[in-house]
Amino acid sequence: MTSALRVATRGWGGYKTLVAAVRDAEPGALVSIQPGTYTESVVLDRDITLVAEKGPGTVRIVGGRGPALTVKGAGGTVRGLVIESRTAEPAVSVTGGAMLIDCCEITGGRLEITGTAAPTVRDCRIHHTDDIGLYFGGDSRAVVESTEISDIAATGVLVDHGADPVLRRLSVTRTGGHGIHVHGAAHGTFENCEVTHTGAAAVAVDDTARPTLRACRISDSAAEGIVITGNAGADYHSAPADDTSDGMTSAGGEHGVALHGCEVARTATNGIHVTGHAVASLMGCRVSDVRAAGIVVGGAGRARLAGSTTGDTDGTGLAASGTAHVEVRDGSFVRAGGNGVYASEAARVALVGCAVTEAAYTAVHAGGSSRVTVHDSEIRGTPEHGLSVTDQAVLTVENTSVEDTGLCALTADGGDLTARGCRIGRAGTGIGLKTEHRPLIDDCDVSACTGVGIDIQADTAALVTDTRVSTTGAAGVLIGRRASVWLADCSITDTKGTALVVREYATPRVRGVVVARTARNGLYLADGAAGRFDDCDISVTGFPAVYVGSGATPLLRGCHIHDTDEDVKLAAGAAPVFESCRVDEVKSSTLPAEGQAPVPRSAPDAAAAGHGAPLLPSVPGTRGASAEDLADVLAELGDLVGLEGVKQDVGTLVKVMQMVRQRTEAGMAAPPLSRHLVFAGNSGTGKTTVARLYGRVLAAVGLLSRGHLVEADRGSLVGEYVGHTAPRTTAIFNKALGGVLFIDEAYALTPDGQGADFGREAISTLVKLMEDHREDVVVIVAGYPDEMERFIDANPGLASRFTRTLEFEDYDGDELARIVEWHARQYEYELPDETRDTLRGYFGGLVRDDRFGNGRTARQTFQRMTERHAQRVVELTGPTTEDLATLLPEDLPALR
Repeated sequence: MTSALRVATRGWGGYKTLVAAVRDAEPGALVSIQPGTYTESVVLDRDITLVAEKGPGTVRIVGGRGPALTVKGAGGTVRGLVIESRTAEPAVSVTGGAMLIDCCEITGGRLEITGTAAPTVRDCRIHHTDDIGLYFGGDSRAVVESTEISDIAATGVLVDHGADPVLRRLSVTRTGGHGIHVHGAAHGTFENCEVTHTGAAAVAVDDTARPTLRACRISDSAAEGIVITGNAGADYHSAPADDTSDGMTSAGGEHGVALHGCEVARTATNGIHVTGHAVASLMGCRVSDVRAAGIVVGGAGRARLAGSTTGDTDGTGLAASGTAHVEVRDGSFVRAGGNGVYASEAARVALVGCAVTEAAYTAVHAGGSSRVTVHDSEIRGTPEHGLSVTDQAVLTVENTSVEDTGLCALTADGGDLTARGCRIGRAGTGIGLKTEHRPLIDDCDVSACTGVGIDIQADTAALVTDTRVSTTGAAGVLIGRRASVWLADCSITDTKGTALVVREYATPRVRGVVVARTARNGLYLADGAAGRFDDCDISVTGFPAVYVGSGATPLLRGCHIHDTDEDVKLAAGAAPVFESCRVDEVKSSTLPAEGQAPVPRSAPDAAAAGHGAPLLPSVPGTRGASAEDLADVLAELGDLVGLEGVKQDVGTLVKVMQMVRQRTEAGMAAPPLSRHLVFAGNSGTGKTTVARLYGRVLAAVGLLSRGHLVEADRGSLVGEYVGHTAPRTTAIFNKALGGVLFIDEAYALTPDGQGADFGREAISTLVKLMEDHREDVVVIVAGYPDEMERFIDANPGLASRFTRTLEFEDYDGDELARIVEWHARQYEYELPDETRDTLRGYFGGLVRDDRFGNGRTARQTFQRMTERHAQRVVELTGPTTEDLATLLPEDLPALR
């Protein structure tokens, strides 16, 4: 048995210094140390036990040159010592062996574990170091348990190189930098650890590190809670992910950086941030009460979440950007101060079995060119949209419930949407579609909306199948101007407005739709509407089952109207076709017999039709210009922002027309005059506005009887089958008699590379009508400059009738800012000088790509400003009238 060696500072022990006792100790010896301070550097290279004889805290070792304690390849135990460094050196350096460091206090310098060391550190305290508290390097394999690290100038725990420690019940607090930093190719397992009050991100993982955190609690960070970046968690031995997979297994092995049952709270910025090429998995984690977003995945990061939640975040619950891939299963995002889930740029996000509830903004938003899929989930409780897709993003929603949304439950505003098996209830609008894509709505239930059930806005193509719309506060389904919609095997019931509204020049295909118990019309076709309606069933309507407006040319085939007071009401000029339709139990039937032309029974305009109008917000009409003073109309033209060349051209035309009028009144022959015009310019440059004013000018000088504007495009002029185009074109033309026929995107009548097309029949019909009614109508064709040249060359009759082109230039930055100012005045907002200056700079820096819309962009910018203003002011306590009216520079949206 080896005897104990005693060390005492006053000489009454066996040794006065630790160095001497250690030098003489044999392997397995016990060195018992009397209370006191020992200023020396001790090196252990054998299995020796150092113990404070009177208990922890009574013995202090202060390093001289080098660490106070160095362990080289030894076992043994160090217990109850205070070990201090007063230089830049570590207090304790362990380079090998399996030493037990128990109940020790380490201060002034770090505990450094490197090489192949595998010590166990238990019940220790590390504090007040100048840089790092606990360092792991080399290929060390340490175990640290029940240890506190506090008051560290920089990083609390740094794991580097190939180290792979296990840390249990570790407490890290009050660090100037990270609480835990895992770097290099290190791993590490952290169990039941707590990291609080850090100056930088509480936990940072970078390079190619891949730690695992279990049941860790992270809070009160001055920055992010956990940041994972670089190539952390990635596995480059596997094949790279493609766009058709979630990218997780191939990109990051089984887990990547793994977080199990961790909690992150009260961070100054984001809760968890995964970026770079990092890969992470979060299982059963919770992020709450953070000052920014809950979870952010950016760059080319990959994240897999299972059973994880965010709650009460000041920002978005989950945000994905860049080319990030995120998969979430059985997660929840609750009470987000921003969006519940937000995807932008080219991110990919999949939600399965998730709940997104009580978000301050839109619950799930897909923008940029992102791809978002939502399956078997619940979206509930937002003052804005339930799910929204914009830009070039794609959103797929399946078997998901969306309830209690202030605006649309589902909306596509520029992006593409597929919704299958969804249940929508208690929304402002059930589904809103405004996009150049072709959204699909299949097997969905839409009910209890305060507004429209499905709102398909102007120029939108959509496919709606096997869907049920009921108990809406306004129309059941609204098909906007020029929209092209397939509506098949659907039902629309119990609506407070009209069941199915078809706006001007829309051309829907409707088949097998059941309409019942509507407070107004079953089917309302506005002036100039068209479309085909096959095998529809309409019953129990408050107003006439079918209303057809002036110039509307629908085809109804095999429809059944029954159990209602009146079947059909037609406006003057309506030209519907009824084939194989039948009527039962109708008190007043005017449905024409097979082969007979319909007889209008209503007044010539929708206002006189009275109860034939749908329950929708009113749309302002065009003022009659015949009694207007020319100077007033020209002043209105002059007040338009920009368009100086156009104004000059119109002024010249007015002078010519006045001269023609004067010569005619003097009995002189009038010179040849072509009043038809080509408007060439990009989208949003004011072509429609000027066309409307031009009609009023012509009426004011007496060259047109009414001066009203009738808008048309390919969809309203071209029929769907042989023999249908000429009647439709004629009906639209007749509506414009006495005014202006404005054909937008006229070049669409002559598709490039398509010889046989009904559009050419429409052109031939127009040319003949223009010749027959030379004095009764003005035709303006509009579109992009290059396309309009091709259009004019398509028919010899067009070049001779359209001899003058007005060029509409794009608006510059100052002009766009003035358009925003005009909108602000109309809606009683104030723009301070600094806001005007910022607006000009904003539009000057705006990218003018395919999405740039000139005046439309200015209008959208104003709308975004009012939305951001509302979000800002609602947070104020008792806002003043000035607060409510003033738009500030910070209300401008970010530049794209």
